[in-house]
Amino acid sequence: MTELKGRSRRNSKSEEAILKATFELLKEKPLRDITIEAIARKAGVGKMTIYKWWPGKAYVALDAYREVIERNIPIADTGDVERDLADLLRSTMILSGSPDGRIFGQFLAETQSDPDFARFFREDFLKPRRDAIQGLLGRAVKRGEIDSTVNKELVLDLLFGPVIFRMMAGYGPAPIEADTIISTVMCGIGGQTQRPLARRRSRKVEHPKISSKERS
Repeated sequence: MTELKGRSRRNSKSEEAILKATFELLKEKPLRDITIEAIARKAGVGKMTIYKWWPGKAYVALDAYREVIERNIPIADTGDVERDLADLLRSTMILSGSPDGRIFGQFLAETQSDPDFARFFREDFLKPRRDAIQGLLGRAVKRGEIDSTVNKELVLDLLFGPVIFRMMAGYGPAPIEADTIISTVMCGIGGQTQRPLARRRSRKVEHPKISSKERS
């Protein structure tokens, strides 16, 4: 996996200037049109300083984008998993429909052509947040809000997959839809409503009898 270089030895003032300059450029033009030279010029640093800490522009841009995600999509744990997930999903939807949120799609596009960046994106950017949300789900299991056998990875995909798809397809969901998505998913994973799949499959369905007169 690609690791960022010299994280512990960075000059905080230079790093802040680089990240700020990069995000400002991201708001002005697509990632594909941004260069390390442009970032260095805007930040007032030498481009070798950037290359010393990041392998390429996509990595710098992703680091610059972290603060946007953390500020706009906080992961709360109030003790009510349905409320926490709804707030989390609603915040995600609101950001995805904003100019800052649409930048996220550029990172997804970059993962398709750069395997090293794709691994870094999954392991360094996505995984910590997914782990935090899985922790929230784990605590909900202990409280009896969620079935203990539920696949937490799948739950995350069911919740956030529609948002990513709609963002990439070019239209964003309204924030109010968060409640509908959450209630639908909770019906499947809730501790009180979850039933074993085998039992659901074996249940006999009684079809109403239809008279010969009704058939005609």
